[in-house]
Amino acid sequence: MDEERIANLGKLGRDKVTGFEGVITATAKHLYGCDTYFLTPKVKDGKRNSDEAGWFDVGRIEIIGEGVHAKDVQSEKPGGEELKPVIDR
Repeated sequence: MDEERIANLGKLGRDKVTGFEGVITATAKHLYGCDTYFLTPKVKDGKRNSDEAGWFDVGRIEIIGEGVHAKDVQSEKPGGEELKPVIDR
């Protein structure tokens, strides 16, 4: 089951309850409760509204399209903060 959730990263999903649609950009496994997907909606009118993104129980999401492939958004250098020894921070 974990492999299926990982394979769904980047796919377009729709919440069966609300109809909310977005690209699955993250997945979380919870100690107690349902595992979840994070759906990120497409930009509207050239603006990104991160308030519209959200976590949804895996069982509520249906895959409706291919979305985006990880290789299409890779860069030569990984993102995020460069890790340094604690003493150098």
